[in-house]
Amino acid sequence: MANPAARDLTGASSLARECACGGGDYGRCCGPIHLGTPAETAEQLMRSRYSTFVLGLGEYLVTTWHPSTRPDHVDTAGVVWTGLDIVDVVDGGAQDSRGVVEFVAHHTGGDLHERSRFERRAGRWFYLDGTS
Repeated sequence: MANPAARDLTGASSLARECACGGGDYGRCCGPIHLGTPAETAEQLMRSRYSTFVLGLGEYLVTTWHPSTRPDHVDTAGVVWTGLDIVDVVDGGAQDSRGVVEFVAHHTGGDLHERSRFERRAGRWFYLDGTS
């Protein structure tokens, strides 16, 4: 299902830029996931979620959050994100049903270090929760 908030990302100049997650070209990295292609791995979903914080796509964050822990709204304003480092990945592959991704997300006010849990439901990865 395509994310309505991502409609403005379909222009060629938007898709040709460097992806905020550091994974290469946005049009081949997080762009397709933001437009509805399911993430194949927990790490891909985590990277796409980081990129949505950078881009301010709160609706995408809600739709990729596990239904049992999902908030009604996610506020993406007020923080300028500056980079992402993946520290560790446990499971979360294309054939797994659960995975863990540990990362450090850098922003102008400091760093967010989190170990996030992901779960696959009906063939789609969802963010479950995380510990800082």
